[in-house]
Amino acid sequence: MTCSVAVSNSPVFSPSSSLFCNKSSIKSSSSSSETLTLSLSHLKPINSSSNSSCSSPSPCSSPSSPFCLRLPKLPSVFSSNNNNNSASSNDAVLKRKRPTRLDIPVCSSLTFGVPANPSAVARDVVEAEGDGYSVYCKRGRREYMEDRFTAGDNLRGENNLAFFGVFDGHGGAKAAEFAANNLEKNILDEVIMSDEEDVEEAVKRGYLNTDSEFMKKDLHGGACSVTALIRNGNLIVSNTGDCRAVISKGGVAEALTSDHRPSREDERDRIETLGGYVDLCRGVWRIQGSLAVSRSIGDRHLKQWVTAEPETKVIRIEPEHDLLILASDGLWDKVSNQEAVDTALQFCVGNNKQQALLACKKLAELAASRGSLDDTSVMLIKLKQYI
Repeated sequence: MTCSVAVSNSPVFSPSSSLFCNKSSIKSSSSSSETLTLSLSHLKPINSSSNSSCSSPSPCSSPSSPFCLRLPKLPSVFSSNNNNNSASSNDAVLKRKRPTRLDIPVCSSLTFGVPANPSAVARDVVEAEGDGYSVYCKRGRREYMEDRFTAGDNLRGENNLAFFGVFDGHGGAKAAEFAANNLEKNILDEVIMSDEEDVEEAVKRGYLNTDSEFMKKDLHGGACSVTALIRNGNLIVSNTGDCRAVISKGGVAEALTSDHRPSREDERDRIETLGGYVDLCRGVWRIQGSLAVSRSIGDRHLKQWVTAEPETKVIRIEPEHDLLILASDGLWDKVSNQEAVDTALQFCVGNNKQQALLACKKLAELAASRGSLDDTSVMLIKLKQYI
């Protein structure tokens, strides 16, 4: 079997090449393209007919040569007989044209997913003190801190009206920042218009209104929260998620809130009743295999199962109530309630009454020393002045 191929006068198929065929099997023509005849003897036993096929002047006319491929003559730049003019013109044709230059704007910094508020960017520590409270926030392993807080007393012209809150964001800081800026107002609006015995429902409406306002915006993420409202000697503590409030009564710690996690039986039942499911992922119970808390502000993609309705507890402030600790789970995952109270009291009683901020810092550092990689926010509130 033979195959005839028409190619240009290329150095690759020069007569000196012995690839596929012998020197005697190559014939040249004076036409614009040359014929290369390849004798594929390995496909068929060698006989006399196959030997004579290479000498045929018309490679396609032979019945024994059914395969014929003609290639157009390539530019004469490959020919050794071309003159200088043709070479220069072909060089111009074959020369690659430089692409148009791209003007890329130079940015001073890249801020992927960083909040618009410059003060919240790359701040490792935030601390503040006021009349009756101290707060210390420490960034964890994330690129920027997602925790926020709010604190204020003598609100709405009332001497004994105060509001404090710690907010732990996840999926960004937008929800925590929104809650810190709006939850106080929404709760106070409802509380002032309600009777004192309806304060729990008023706080609930304040939480739900804040969540509804956040959901109307083109914002993502969520936030756990714990808040303390003080009015007329009453302490109203509320939470969503795993932020926690712990009070010291004569040095004994008492948790005023219960963490909202899918591992709680009542929370799991509520989620499953609504059509969701709770799954154990790498040792952590999660809703739909995603979120590790069952209540929060935000989290629109899981809003069917994750509610912003808080649990609220009201107590009367008594003289034996030393202080109140509001903190994110960055503290409580590593430090027990009683240990937190013991550490805080070391700096808040006796000769150390003015070192409440140092107590907050010590607690955050204690959690970090035990391996906490989360943002940690700790707020201490001295309750005696609100009796």
